[in-house]
Amino acid sequence: MEAKPHSPKIDHLSASQLTLYLQCSLKYRFQYLDNLPKPFRPAGLAFGSVIHSSLDWFHKQKVNGNGVTLDVLLKVFDADWFSQCVEAEVRFKDKDTGPALIEMGRQMLTQYFRAYQEMPVGAEIPFTVPLIEPVTGEVLGPNLEGRLDLAERDAVVEFKTSAQTLNAQDLKDSLQLTCYGYAYRMLFQKEPKIFRVVDFVKTKTPKMVMLQATRGERDYRKLFYVAKEVLHGIESKVFYPNPSFKCKDCEYEEPCLTWLGNEKSRQPGKKGGSHETDRYL
Repeated sequence: MEAKPHSPKIDHLSASQLTLYLQCSLKYRFQYLDNLPKPFRPAGLAFGSVIHSSLDWFHKQKVNGNGVTLDVLLKVFDADWFSQCVEAEVRFKDKDTGPALIEMGRQMLTQYFRAYQEMPVGAEIPFTVPLIEPVTGEVLGPNLEGRLDLAERDAVVEFKTSAQTLNAQDLKDSLQLTCYGYAYRMLFQKEPKIFRVVDFVKTKTPKMVMLQATRGERDYRKLFYVAKEVLHGIESKVFYPNPSFKCKDCEYEEPCLTWLGNEKSRQPGKKGGSHETDRYL
């Protein structure tokens, strides 16, 4: 396969890009630089996307002062799930099925609808902010881009779907939550007083767990230096596989299995000769 020429020049970074590079830099390359097509969409990812899009619709209706019924919210969820399944093949694992995930999502949204009493400032708020080291004032170069799941007065809220309840270490390690806090700080020129995580746990009986975290200047400094090192790795073309439990859901299994690094591999031809095979890098 011919290796596609590409330029690792990066004009922006996001929480998703940073997290993916740290988890598996080769998958980062396949997705963001080579733009390889994805043959399927993992059901867990599709499910999380539909929960997010349904909540986005719900909160925007509240911001606009529109009345929302639970029945309509669930219909939005059903429609969004159908759209996910039409746009790409959704691949299920273990005991997951489409009907089971639909029922689970409806139960989760019902719990949230009955519990949510706040008035949001905005939902899915886009942001493009410079990455600045809080103490030295150094500017990284590429901006930080993304969307805040939900902003309330003095609060930033992140939605997660997980197989088991997030613990204190999970919250502490969440780079996405740090990015949200940093973006909130830059957008509103004040510190969020509350970092809330709404964890939708995919247990046999689905549950919604409300968690709180903290962030401060040390976290934002760490974000800057993590982003700086990731940027250096990308621009230096440092991409390699990082095997983990996430591999079983990876859309890039085939190109990963054939990856051999930067050099061309010479393989025996069918008639005893040889030919060169590019291995993506």
